[in-house]
Amino acid sequence: MKGKFSVALSFLMLIALGAVALALPVCRVSGQWGDVMTSAFTACSAVCVTGLTVVDIAGTFTFTGQIVLLTLVEVGCLGLMMCGTFLMIAIGRRLSLSSEFSLMNAYGVEQVKGVKSLILWVISSMLVFELLGAAALYWKLRDVYLSVFYSIMGFCNAGFSILPGSLAAFADSPWVVIVMAVETILGSIGFLVLFNLLTFKFVHRTSGGRGRLSLQSQVVLRFTGYLLLAAFAIFLALEWNGVLGGMDPGRKLYTAFYQAVTPRTCGFCLVPTESLKPITRLVYEVLMFIGGAPGSAAAGIKVTTFAILIYTLLALCRGDHETIISNRSVPMDTVRESIVIFMALAVFITLVVGVLLVTEDGRGIPTDALFFEACSAITTTGLSMGDTTMSLSVAGRICIICAMFVGRLGALSVVMMIGDRESRRHVRYPMEELVVG
Repeated sequence: MKGKFSVALSFLMLIALGAVALALPVCRVSGQWGDVMTSAFTACSAVCVTGLTVVDIAGTFTFTGQIVLLTLVEVGCLGLMMCGTFLMIAIGRRLSLSSEFSLMNAYGVEQVKGVKSLILWVISSMLVFELLGAAALYWKLRDVYLSVFYSIMGFCNAGFSILPGSLAAFADSPWVVIVMAVETILGSIGFLVLFNLLTFKFVHRTSGGRGRLSLQSQVVLRFTGYLLLAAFAIFLALEWNGVLGGMDPGRKLYTAFYQAVTPRTCGFCLVPTESLKPITRLVYEVLMFIGGAPGSAAAGIKVTTFAILIYTLLALCRGDHETIISNRSVPMDTVRESIVIFMALAVFITLVVGVLLVTEDGRGIPTDALFFEACSAITTTGLSMGDTTMSLSVAGRICIICAMFVGRLGALSVVMMIGDRESRRHVRYPMEELVVG
């Protein structure tokens, strides 16, 4: 419990420092001190790698301010707990057992060992992937700063843009769109899956036997593929003559592919979200709710949680007493954690929507836009319908700040809360049936 509050406090401190830095005259195009609300909102959105903003980034922040924004996104993506652990190891301090458990549990590892190697891998792999992405983007953009900026935002799954219309400026460049999509996917599948893929040995040198991907990697990759294919097909079917109308077939395909990638993790878009059909936006909200993989830049309930819930439902329908995935039995504690995470996020979305309906009453913002905004903020996706974010009242913006903060730390807090405590109940009570359904 103590570790959970330390992580939350660290995030709050980083947001506060970021807000002060972004409010400095040197970071503002106007050359004057910025207002507190705008700076706090932008800093929170950056640290939580969301991408929602109440101002035009390029028109408000100078080059220095944009560098501060990139730094906040980078640190937020790594996670302050990971950065703090790295610093502790760097100065020779020994990690406590509870801290190691919290760190490894958050990144999907059960064994409490190799923390130093994990941290070095996370930091180095993140920098390498961003560098490769920037190089790939530079091949087309021929602008170092633009390439680095969008590479970082793509891998970190943050939707900040310094060009108008999000990624609409690159809509006619399939190379840029595909590179951004690949970076977003890599950032959303989790560092441990990337590690497993890059260190995977198809044939062991000693035994000659074939290696295998871990169950974690199998589930993440499989369900990521399922969701991408389903979203791609649904988007094409629903928007072929809608927002995609008038495009040539090739552009329709790569636009639909990117639009299938972005709602689960990143706030970039090639077409205006408000131009989508209501049913398409509903699909987006479901994808935002699911999110990416544990230990990644994405939020949501996570694809592993979604997979466990699906397999558990199938097991109940078959009358099985265990959740089986790829011939492996999932521990009941993990199943319970998945149910808690699912319910907690659903309840929190309902609460945030309710608050926004009160704070934005009479401001002319449609209810579906507020619901979409709440889902996007809580899952730290960063998509928004038109100028919804900029149209929010001060109270509404504070609500969204809280939503981004809790959404970013929500799943981690639940896992730490459940995982760090031991059952103190030693009395078993008599069982009695309840009628349900």
